[in-house]
Amino acid sequence: MKHLHPKAVWLFFWSFLFRSFFIILFISIWLGSLFVNLLTGEEGNLRPLIIYFLPSFFFLLAFFVLFIYFWAVWTYNNYKYQLTENVVKIERGVIAKKYSSVPYERIQNVDIHRGIIARLLGLSDLQIQTAGYSGYSRRGIATEGRLPGLDPQIAEQLQEELITRAKGTKQGL
Repeated sequence: MKHLHPKAVWLFFWSFLFRSFFIILFISIWLGSLFVNLLTGEEGNLRPLIIYFLPSFFFLLAFFVLFIYFWAVWTYNNYKYQLTENVVKIERGVIAKKYSSVPYERIQNVDIHRGIIARLLGLSDLQIQTAGYSGYSRRGIATEGRLPGLDPQIAEQLQEELITRAKGTKQGL
């Protein structure tokens, strides 16, 4: 099975970081107000806050960002795809693995999406839409097969190959 482009690690990293931004912000405000109330006391002295809270906050923030980076690396290492004779196989997931097989005869449309982060990294997102599969996800319309973090030339080659194979299976109808 083939892996995504190595820059996909950074695509996963930035998307995970942006998705968790509000969680980090909420926890930071909550912990900050807690420490201010606990450490200032009645005197209103901020010195204990600076000594105890700021280093702890930056340590936790660095730990969280490092965890997100390693999670992005694990996501990259566990995201694979393969074109077989009859199906596109996609394997993904770090803790819970998901194995998808998309038969060529069910492929209706193959789109290439390039979001802001993907364009900055020079990557593409290949989305395979099939008959009988529709829905919505956090990223808009859900597709049965998705390959994020591909080199743009490989994404275009895969798009052409999948469209050709999908048309080839429907000629007998």
